[in-house]
Amino acid sequence: MDYDLIVRGGMVIDGTGLPRRRVDLAVKNGRVVRIGRLDHMGAVEEIDATGMIVAPGIVDAHTHYDPQITFDPYATMSCFHGVTTVLAGNCGFSAAPTKAEDREFIQGVFAKVEDMNPIALSGVAWESFETFPEFLASLENRLGINFACYVGHSNVRRWVMGEAAIERAASANEIADMCAIVAEAMEAGAAGFSTSLSPTQNDIHGRPVPSRFADRDEVVALAEAAGRSGSGSICFLPAGTTRGLNDEDYDLIIEIGQRSGLPVVIQGLGARSKTDVPGSGWDDAVKVLDRAQAQGAPFYSMLIARPFDRQVAFDETNHHWQAVPTWQAMTRMPIEQRRALLRDPAAREEMRFAVENQNRAPDKGTTLPAPQWQVVFVEASSSLPFEQHQGRSIAEMANAQGVAPGDFALDLALADDFATKLRWRMDSTEWSDAVRKSQVDPRIIVGTSDGGAHLAKDDQADWSSYFLATWVRERKVWTLEEGIRQLTQVPAAILGFHDRGTLRVGGYADIMIFDEASIGPLRKEFVHDLPGGVGRYKAIGKGVKATIVNGRPIVMDGELTSELPGSLVRPS
Repeated sequence: MDYDLIVRGGMVIDGTGLPRRRVDLAVKNGRVVRIGRLDHMGAVEEIDATGMIVAPGIVDAHTHYDPQITFDPYATMSCFHGVTTVLAGNCGFSAAPTKAEDREFIQGVFAKVEDMNPIALSGVAWESFETFPEFLASLENRLGINFACYVGHSNVRRWVMGEAAIERAASANEIADMCAIVAEAMEAGAAGFSTSLSPTQNDIHGRPVPSRFADRDEVVALAEAAGRSGSGSICFLPAGTTRGLNDEDYDLIIEIGQRSGLPVVIQGLGARSKTDVPGSGWDDAVKVLDRAQAQGAPFYSMLIARPFDRQVAFDETNHHWQAVPTWQAMTRMPIEQRRALLRDPAAREEMRFAVENQNRAPDKGTTLPAPQWQVVFVEASSSLPFEQHQGRSIAEMANAQGVAPGDFALDLALADDFATKLRWRMDSTEWSDAVRKSQVDPRIIVGTSDGGAHLAKDDQADWSSYFLATWVRERKVWTLEEGIRQLTQVPAAILGFHDRGTLRVGGYADIMIFDEASIGPLRKEFVHDLPGGVGRYKAIGKGVKATIVNGRPIVMDGELTSELPGSLVRPS
């Protein structure tokens, strides 16, 4: 046979933004070797892509798959949505480096910050690595999807300082030792360095994660060490990530970019928090982007282009009220105590406006934004007829009755004996207008899946399918050619993955084949398929025929193939 694989009859969109063309595509030894008419050629395997789009595989710039990838080489569910390369180790922590005596601590950070179940984390083969180079080596020839990973600041700090990492600032010698570990990781192929000063990040005991104890000099020194030792990018969550960024945050972002020489990737630009979208602060944020670019230190912001759609319940399955102590405690009580609590006038007085006035002091616990009543809707209620709540938020219905939204929600919970199911949905006109406006700025990276994290709340692995269905096909913010470029060539170029993100002769054959007319999210299912039978949501999509990694299909017609063609993606 002439080739290992031929994809025949599809419309090839190569990821550069150039117009599509109906041609065949041939693969040999993991790379694209011909794009053209190949009627006279044969291959070991052929895929009929007639009527389909043949595009580069999607590059997901923000995931937390580093624990999961050790027992799930396909990074499900991302691979079912055409993703061929994932970047993990975001937000300041990674699976490695982790000393044997620190494994429980690092697992606690993943469990608290990213809502990963400790039982599922026990499925990670922690004993197979300690250093970052050992972690990467443990994944060689065991990957279905392409995998890249930042080295996390909290891990590096814990490695050098031990318990003192969550007690004090580092000495000059300790910073030097940390720089050496970052350099070692970069030389082994780390995708860059990630760090966080965000006040939402605590360990499983409620203590700030190690990176939050770092001063400015330490953060800048480690970023500079990353830039001196390799290529890639810097993932940075400033202190203002959950309260809105200020001038001090912006100055540090720009200094990190200047000192490291690497692109800096943040979240929440122009918004009130990283879970929000750019609002009234967007125009001022653009001025800062322009200033950074003029100084030769451009930075980029992840944009959540798929709205939150998460269930909110009045029981222990709810993780959204962690910054509202009275409401969080209520969900953890036996049902008899919950009934008594909500009938207590003093308790109701304390809870009435607690959601609107959640904790915002990092020294008092998490400041993770709670869903506000304007974007919370009733999904199921035995006492409230569907026609009375259809399309109406809790805030809207409470206002109509002349009561506080908190009281309305608690009264509904009582009436339903706590079986009420609410939905936290952000797809308002305001949200859509803000996302439409900001996503076209070239300093924005469309995302964010958070793959591998928060799976008891939601699975946002369908973000790319949503983008292609909503922002490209339905709302026509992008042509399909340019929309695909935003998911492939653009993130690959920013992150330093220069051999990924396009379909070109000589390039790696990372390919997604999909139906332009039907691609999109389909449904969410809650299944128990993580280690220990731990449950998670899985985002199931539609319209993707195949996901091909380095020339070999890992997903065909919605099913995994058992192939393991994935590579470690090393920007250096």
